[in-house]
Amino acid sequence: MFLGKTTLTLDSKGRIAIPARYREQLLDLCDGKLVISYNPHDNCLPIFPFGEWQECERKMEAVEDESADFRRFQRLIYSYTNDVDMDSSGRVLIPQASREEVGLTKNAVLIGHGKKFELWGEDNWLRSSKEDKEKLVESLKSRTERLHIGFRL
Repeated sequence: MFLGKTTLTLDSKGRIAIPARYREQLLDLCDGKLVISYNPHDNCLPIFPFGEWQECERKMEAVEDESADFRRFQRLIYSYTNDVDMDSSGRVLIPQASREEVGLTKNAVLIGHGKKFELWGEDNWLRSSKEDKEKLVESLKSRTERLHIGFRL
């Protein structure tokens, strides 16, 4: 499970260094083989261990939706999806088209998101997390009270 937030800097070749705390786990899970995709809703790049991406593909193929909107969605997602390998120094090359699509320049934020990561441009992350906090506090008050998860908002 991937958790936490890490601020990263892209090098001159467009690579990020995966935080050391995740590298061994990624080697065990997928031998460093990753898939970088695109989330148009949040304007970030999900990064999946290869096996997790295969599961996403199976789910997408199982969707019984022949609509033009779903085909457009698939085309958009797949057009920015790339297989990448973590090198021996833990670096991953972020494809240029993907970087450009989400406005990823020098500073980035890597979010552990369960079985995957999300890579955000720093400005997009700061703006989105601020908006999320404002929207969610009120929305979650009653839910967290019902769930008894150990804290209240």
